Amino acid sequence: METLLELEEKEDEGGDIEQKELSPQELLDGETTVNINITSPGDTPFGRTKPVNLSACPGAYQHNSPQEKQLLVIADNFSSQYSHIFPHRKPLFLCPLNECGVKKFVSTTLRSTMLPYSGLYDWDNCASFVADHLVLQALDPPIEPPRRLISPTLLLETQTGTCFDISTLLCSLLLGAGYDAYCVTGYAVREMCLLDQSRQECPLLVGEAEVKVEGTSAEDERQVRKYAVKPPRELRSTFERAQQELKEQEARAELLRGQREAQRLQEELERPPPDTLQGQMLHCWVLVLAGKREIRDHFFIDPLTGKGYALGDQSFLGVEALWNQHNYWVNMQDCGRGCSDMEYNLGDTTMWESVLFRITEKEEEEEEEEEWSEEPQPFEMPRSWVDTIALSKQDLERRWPGGSRSTQYRKAKLEQFTPYLLPDGLVTRLTTYTDLECEEVDVVREWFQNRLDHLEERELQSATNVTLEHFSPGCKLKLKTHSYVSLAPGTERRMDFHSRACPAGLLRRVESPGQMEETFDHRDDLLHSRHVFYTRSPEGGSQEPGGRPLERVVERFRRDAAKAAREDVAERVFLFSEGSIEVTFHLEDDRIIPVRRSFVKPRVLPDGQRAESWRPGMVTGYQGDPHEDPPKNVYLYEMLTALMDEEEKVALQIKHSETEVREILATREREESNPELRISIYDTARNEKVQRYREDMIRAQEESQKQVKKEIDLLAPFLARLGDPEVLSSQQAQKVLEDCLANQRMRMIEQGKILQARYDKETQALQREQQLYQINQLNMRKEEEERYHAYCSETVFKIGVIKQRQSRHKEITPQKHLALKEKLIRDPRLAPHL
Repeated sequence: METLLELEEKEDEGGDIEQKELSPQELLDGETTVNINITSPGDTPFGRTKPVNLSACPGAYQHNSPQEKQLLVIADNFSSQYSHIFPHRKPLFLCPLNECGVKKFVSTTLRSTMLPYSGLYDWDNCASFVADHLVLQALDPPIEPPRRLISPTLLLETQTGTCFDISTLLCSLLLGAGYDAYCVTGYAVREMCLLDQSRQECPLLVGEAEVKVEGTSAEDERQVRKYAVKPPRELRSTFERAQQELKEQEARAELLRGQREAQRLQEELERPPPDTLQGQMLHCWVLVLAGKREIRDHFFIDPLTGKGYALGDQSFLGVEALWNQHNYWVNMQDCGRGCSDMEYNLGDTTMWESVLFRITEKEEEEEEEEEWSEEPQPFEMPRSWVDTIALSKQDLERRWPGGSRSTQYRKAKLEQFTPYLLPDGLVTRLTTYTDLECEEVDVVREWFQNRLDHLEERELQSATNVTLEHFSPGCKLKLKTHSYVSLAPGTERRMDFHSRACPAGLLRRVESPGQMEETFDHRDDLLHSRHVFYTRSPEGGSQEPGGRPLERVVERFRRDAAKAAREDVAERVFLFSEGSIEVTFHLEDDRIIPVRRSFVKPRVLPDGQRAESWRPGMVTGYQGDPHEDPPKNVYLYEMLTALMDEEEKVALQIKHSETEVREILATREREESNPELRISIYDTARNEKVQRYREDMIRAQEESQKQVKKEIDLLAPFLARLGDPEVLSSQQAQKVLEDCLANQRMRMIEQGKILQARYDKETQALQREQQLYQINQLNMRKEEEERYHAYCSETVFKIGVIKQRQSRHKEITPQKHLALKEKLIRDPRLAPHL
């Protein structure tokens, strides 16, 4: 069996298989079919290594119906007239061969289908999926239409096709979603036909580009106040100002000329080589007309990229024809200036010539109002020969062939992966370069999904080797962003936290070899920031975070409205190396200098005892208000004691922060060395716990069924009498059979006796009541008489039911006996001997 590609190669080489033009009579008489196998070129995605057996295709794929044969005659006649009237134009793409080698009209290859996925309902999502899911097979030669147009069902299976195949699938899905879509064949630029995006900007970079808007000057933004104080007059020479402005203008003009020259040289460098087939390369795309699905303007869709374009886009050079599931239209307009001046009024025969005569909706309404006539009805397009287009949920999730795709853009490379394809959860990688040859890496950005550590994005700057990571809420480390050069402790880094999730209200932590700065939020003590300075260790000294001695710690606090400004601490500095503490209070509204105090701590001996007692000279500062009494010594002593206690707490908090940093780095290193992914409990295909639970349920159900079968074993009590032998002899088998049938016979007799006893009991009871009624009839009250009649009615009903059960028992007893005998004879333990 030859593949489709081999057949095309033989056709190109002039082999045995040739494309034969069939006459109208031959089309009506029948058609030849070719049984072939198709395999996608290159590596087949998703493990589809087996060729597609086209001999198993439905009959509509391998044969034409009478209506289709008539349509082929009409198309052949139309093509002949078109070639005669327009000999300079290329032949129309009307009736290519399908995958089975049968000629099919292009409109019947469209199969309007709406897939059961809400994500494919809008045109942009649908076009993007089709472009990602399929691989382009370029036209060969690029100026001729393909000889074959495969069905959308086979295209989804092989995931490889020409632009005509991909446009047919996309148009079918858009028609099913309610759009007024058409397949268009025409001419486009080389980059679009060959899917060459190496000179285009990456969509991710374009979306993140900042839009520069010229703002108003500072003078225009100044609010003009009627009673504002006029600024002092600037005593500067007007001539010097004019000369300065002239120099600045010349500098700006020179800079602008340099930028334009650099831009021109860059454009010359990036200019693609000349296209020898400009305006001749065939392409197929999709046209969406306004009117349906709230579409206001017509637009084009390139099926290879999934992008929408305006009708006047310079990438589209001309239109030959277009078609949908109802008709085929040939363009009669001039495309010398591209597609910008074209009109898409398909009912205007001066602009578009259709293959089939099709009346408009208005004409249909008018004809319905008129009386019925015997005039022949116009030929209707046959229904599509393609099966219903189906897409599995696995293919929808997998999206790209093989689960990944790499696209080269201008100075960028975009790699996309299916979720759960890579063990680290990577779904997108964007690498930007500094040169056009894409050799020098500038920035590498990676996006992740379903990470257990909640890592969402990572950015690596190649020039500085700085890595920036972004985490989603829910990270157990409370991280929001993490910027670092290395995960080794003591290096430069910046950590942003979710302050609401941190008990200490930590918002940011910036660390360097000699400093550490922490920023806080939502704290009860109104602490805003803490800046730690470490003493530089000598050469060869310990560089571990726990071994760095403290030199100075600066803490800043927010304003507490419940306290007076002169009593509310704004900043306190613990000078560990100098043995002193400095406190600065918030500035009062009517002051320009805040209140400050500086304390000198008493010296402490190695055994923990103080070497000197406190004295007033250890405190200096600025009072602020000269008329206010200075604070008492007791107050200053208590303040110093409290500050010394706070100093010890601050030192412990700093040690805790250093330990926390080391733990975070160790955890991040473990997470990166062995990344784990989150799997939803609703994802039964990947969740191992759900799979194990399902397997346990199935196993328990099977065991329960086995137990039930074991419990209803008819031969178990009779085999037990014989000692449960593994193999029965002929006499034992005959005895077991007779005993089992005799047991059933006895049970049926017992059931008959029980029914007869119930019948006799109810009959005797009814007779007694009737006798009593005959004796006491004249003396009975009305209530007793009503009770007697109700009893008689109920008893008669019971007797009737018992009679029916007796009749049924007599009928089914022989049947049950025969059924049991046949079942026993078929039993594998008795069958060899009976």
